[in-house]
Amino acid sequence: MKSLDFESGLANERKLLVVIFWINRKAARTEGCAPFLIEKIITSKNEHFHDGTQLLKISDDLMEELVADLEAGQTILFEFTIGNERINAKLSQNSFCVTAETSPEIEEEIIDKLEMELPKKVPSVCDSFTPRITPHK
Repeated sequence: MKSLDFESGLANERKLLVVIFWINRKAARTEGCAPFLIEKIITSKNEHFHDGTQLLKISDDLMEELVADLEAGQTILFEFTIGNERINAKLSQNSFCVTAETSPEIEEEIIDKLEMELPKKVPSVCDSFTPRITPHK
């Protein structure tokens, strides 16, 4: 497990997208084009799961719940899969930790990238990423 304490002026919604984007991007380096799935998100109020038939997407309501937790100082738990890799992450207002089950070097790559991106006013996130993890309207 690797962790990071950070200071960021980013809005919490943007912070969430940056974290999820770089988890996906760094895991894809070892797992290639395998589908990136959000398996589980646990907030202070609910547990959200990928149910096997429907992909777990970050709806507007879920985003509001996630942002409210961050603003309240709560920690959000995530579980992702990409190919054979399972990644667990925890995000709070000013800290992040990540565990990769198969390829622990991914942990270091994610942390290194987030150390660079989170302090930026405009961090790098591919424009095509957000529509892949949010429901299409």
